[in-house]
Amino acid sequence: MILTDGTLNALLMAAIAGMATLLGAAFILFVKDKNERLISIALGLAAGVMICVSFHDLWPHSEAYFHAAAGEKNGMLLAVSFLVGGVLLATLLDRLVPHADEQNSLGGAHHDLFRVGFVSMLAIMLHNFPEGMATFMANYEASGIGLTVTTAIALHNIPEGLTVALPIYCATGNRRKAFGYTFIAGLAEPVGALLACLLIRVFINDFVMGVIFAMTAGIMLYIALEELLPSSYQYGHKKEALIAVFVGITMMPLVHLIG
Repeated sequence: MILTDGTLNALLMAAIAGMATLLGAAFILFVKDKNERLISIALGLAAGVMICVSFHDLWPHSEAYFHAAAGEKNGMLLAVSFLVGGVLLATLLDRLVPHADEQNSLGGAHHDLFRVGFVSMLAIMLHNFPEGMATFMANYEASGIGLTVTTAIALHNIPEGLTVALPIYCATGNRRKAFGYTFIAGLAEPVGALLACLLIRVFINDFVMGVIFAMTAGIMLYIALEELLPSSYQYGHKKEALIAVFVGITMMPLVHLIG
């Protein structure tokens, strides 16, 4: 595909949206010590954000794409099937990621915290990938909604950046490493856009997009409920963590209103 001004603009907007994750990571510049209450709140917030993104963003998109590809009834069955498939895939991947009792280099809760940050990075990468495609498409088609879509995605990438950076920083004490992992998570957005640019007229269709959104929703739900939520409780601030979950769930729709 020839890189026209419209194509380059669409790729640039996707890159801007993805790098907004680094704005969330910048919060760690103001954190000096390992504050367990803050960690509980941040992990609870991350769980709420992922739950909301799964049901409020990814699942409706998956339904819409599958309905367009296979009709209402079959589309719903496909959406549910691939959502479950995402959960099963996350379960398999979880078995491949070392747990605290398998490695002692970081020790106990510290290692668990690093693991939480790592799997959050993977989840957000998977989430950002189809979002990059969507951002590219919205800007490439010049439908007038490109800037709105980019703004909305960039805004909700900010708290997602925090969910990666804070656990990594608290586990390692290394701000550079925390920013590095967050950068990798955000990089998936322009990579998704680039893939959409290269394959836009060949492989991308309603069914493929439906699969991507449904499986990503399943993976994020698994990580939120199996990783983030239990980890937010282990520091003894369950009430604050639970409040943060509800804040995360209610915050993301408001972010879309701003966008």
